[in-house]
Amino acid sequence: MRSISILGATGSIGASTLDLIRRNPQEWRVTALTANCQAQELAALAREFGAEIAVVADTSCLDDLREALAGSGIEAAAGTRALCEAAARGADLTVAAIVGCAGLAPTMAAIEQGGTVALANKEALVSAGDILLAAVERNGATLLPTDSEHNAIFQCLQGNSISDVSWITLTASGGPFRDWTGGQLRQATPAQAVKHPNWAMGAKISVDSATMMNKGLEFIEAHHLFPVGLDRLRIVVHPQSVIHSMVEYRDGSTLAQLGPSDMRVPIASCLAWPRRIDTPCKPLDLPGLGQLSFFPLDEERFPATRLCREAAEAGGAAPAVLNAANEVAVAAFLAGQIGFTDIAAKVDRMLARAIPAPPESLECVLAIDAEARERTMELLEHA
Repeated sequence: MRSISILGATGSIGASTLDLIRRNPQEWRVTALTANCQAQELAALAREFGAEIAVVADTSCLDDLREALAGSGIEAAAGTRALCEAAARGADLTVAAIVGCAGLAPTMAAIEQGGTVALANKEALVSAGDILLAAVERNGATLLPTDSEHNAIFQCLQGNSISDVSWITLTASGGPFRDWTGGQLRQATPAQAVKHPNWAMGAKISVDSATMMNKGLEFIEAHHLFPVGLDRLRIVVHPQSVIHSMVEYRDGSTLAQLGPSDMRVPIASCLAWPRRIDTPCKPLDLPGLGQLSFFPLDEERFPATRLCREAAEAGGAAPAVLNAANEVAVAAFLAGQIGFTDIAAKVDRMLARAIPAPPESLECVLAIDAEARERTMELLEHA
């Protein structure tokens, strides 16, 4: 049996991971499970899977967690330090799925153990890519991309040399507003934005998909994970979400990874790597699909991908500022404080301001993130 820790066990990635473990119980021993403040749910999962420790990030939830775990022999803890200590327990595989910059320190703690980390936290690479990858190399850790797009690229690269790559193509569904006009986009509501046509996701990432910011963030991630150069990365709109990414080689061959719109497919790839395991996912019905279509980006209606590309070109602290500003703007949109098209506009204004010096440590990244969030909130208040 291999040991596994899941940072963010009650989220969508955590739930999909645990579903696969539930189907292959002989393969895994659960070390640590963490959540933000879902004490009852976390305790139930910890009991079911026999975890060694359960951790809530919110210290106010610790008493509820302890009560829910009473008599189980499972350790309960809370707070950022406890999250990092749980991540540092040295599991064979750590699934890093804590949303936002709250996941940076625990992810780094797992990497510093030199094990294998299945990365599902976008902020780790977007805001702290250089620092994170330096830690991976320094500690001899293995980083497995869990996002469907990056996992697809990873699969298409296996057995090949990255020096032979001509293009890496990320595919984007286009979200729920792909065919909307600029006037319609200005009137889009949060309820409409969270209804993704292909994927079942949380509110924030669904809005990011609707603005295309999610694809822009994935562009930055791909830049760090697959160093072919920004000029060899591109995005195409593929509404069916069947091809998750493609790699074109210098001999003219293009390899594509296809699969259902179910995160259990890329997660299973990480759990079994370098092998394969069964999943309950329904196989593709290619005749039933009928056709696969592709369209170019429209960065006039959806400027988020342009902003991400410009932030990646600027480097340094720019991606961290972009990510923080976007999180604040998305939260304001979901709360009804700003319009849909205001999200990218606010991010653009933040990137136009003076950018801090490049971060030299994780602490610097967190400080840049906090400052950018504060400045974005001030921008929203005085809009």
